[in-house]
Amino acid sequence: MYKFNVFGAVMSVVRKNDEWQLFKESDTGMRVRVYDVVFPTTIEPDEFAQYLDDIYHELSSTKHPKVVSLTT
Repeated sequence: MYKFNVFGAVMSVVRKNDEWQLFKESDTGMRVRVYDVVFPTTIEPDEFAQYLDDIYHELSSTKHPKVVSLTT
């Protein structure tokens, strides 16, 4: 699982059945699948942050200017 701070929202990317799936994480540990975002089949994990930045760039603010990886 790969976690990101996407302009203030914590999201995770998980591999299931040969596809990458995006989830929005809650403060209580619950995850909700984001069906509106589909990852290309050729995308690599090191490209997730840039892809999410491209998709959600309109949420950018001075407090959250970019997508940040939370995966250690």
